[in-house]
Amino acid sequence: MPATPSNAAATNAQAPLVGLAGSDLLSSADLTPEQTLALLELAADLKAARRRIDLGGKVLGLIFSKASTRTRVSFTVAMARLGGQTIDLLPIVTQVGRGEPVADTARVLSRYCDALAIRTFAQADLESYAHWATIPVINALTDLEHPCQALADFLTLQEAFGSSPADLAGLTLAYVGDGNNVAHSLMLCGALLGVNVRIGCPEGFAPDPAVLERARALAEQGAQISVVHDPLEAVRGAQALYTDVWASMGQEEEQTERERAFAGWCLDEALLSEADPRAIVLHCLPAHRGEEISAGVIEGSASRVFDQAENRLHAQQALLATLLGGL
Repeated sequence: MPATPSNAAATNAQAPLVGLAGSDLLSSADLTPEQTLALLELAADLKAARRRIDLGGKVLGLIFSKASTRTRVSFTVAMARLGGQTIDLLPIVTQVGRGEPVADTARVLSRYCDALAIRTFAQADLESYAHWATIPVINALTDLEHPCQALADFLTLQEAFGSSPADLAGLTLAYVGDGNNVAHSLMLCGALLGVNVRIGCPEGFAPDPAVLERARALAEQGAQISVVHDPLEAVRGAQALYTDVWASMGQEEEQTERERAFAGWCLDEALLSEADPRAIVLHCLPAHRGEEISAGVIEGSASRVFDQAENRLHAQQALLATLLGGL
């Protein structure tokens, strides 16, 4: 049966995604600009129920070495909505927790599951799974990157400022806080989409220089990727203000030291007033009100934090549908 015009348009828009079936997503930089745009468009279609994709019979394995609320639940619900299933492979209840080599675990799980989403500390551990697995491996967070979060973030920016991902080009997102894994993926994904990304952080808390260099190399659409050490300079005129906790998982012992270092860096009403009057506020959660963000800002009219959290579900549905060959 010939495709209807709407189906034909959807097929054309998602053509860049077809070649990703069976691939890994270890970094935001694993995607091209066209693929990133197409993933966001597919996510928007799935959210609006303009597309239905059936992954019936497919199984996603979750290997999470770090605590999780949004990532764990959003991946589980995403697979359920696509007709698939999820199995939680907690290290404490699998042989991973007793020292089984990654090479053995990855090869065995490749016989049982259709994809793995891994949330761990070292990027090298994720890459080891990807090396040995014969199924797609997805970065569900490492200390280096959080690419699924970035997809949800830019989907939220698109909803606020345009009707399609192409409308994002030229906007400015200001991230205020630690130059961590979230900042890294924002820079890389922003570069692919033509979004200017300013990282504002105290001296000594800048992003990884190699990631910064990579993001600038990817900025083919004219995006400016910059690092500044003054919060007012970071946020001035920006269309989106973003922050994250000052001490990420595994850095809890540095909390007091980091609170001193980040004094004056709270995303509060004063900083928000320096941004574009239309600016939205983002936070990947969990949030510490009164530390990296004020209660008034996270609960205020500019906040899109809970839309952003919801969009993890839709962005990951699009990603799973793509990597598992559902298009």
